[in-house]
Amino acid sequence: MQRAHIIIHGLVQGVFFRHNTKKLALDLGLKGFARNNEDGTVEIIAQGHDDKIKELIEFCKTGPKSAKVSKINVKFENPKNDFNSFEVI
Repeated sequence: MQRAHIIIHGLVQGVFFRHNTKKLALDLGLKGFARNNEDGTVEIIAQGHDDKIKELIEFCKTGPKSAKVSKINVKFENPKNDFNSFEVI
């Protein structure tokens, strides 16, 4: 079990990044959330099996077709049992 805190920079708001992230996260069986930050980034906290977290991180490197990701920051944290599903905030 792993937990990742991901910040995505670039043209990532208004391009269905959060919606596509939620769809993928649910398909992968991950729990957590995706939200827009005031600074124009998208923030994701995802928790689940290591290989599924890696798949989500790979998606975040490019995002949906209309996104233009300039960089991502990933910080791994201790897993917690504080999510029931994956939500868009």
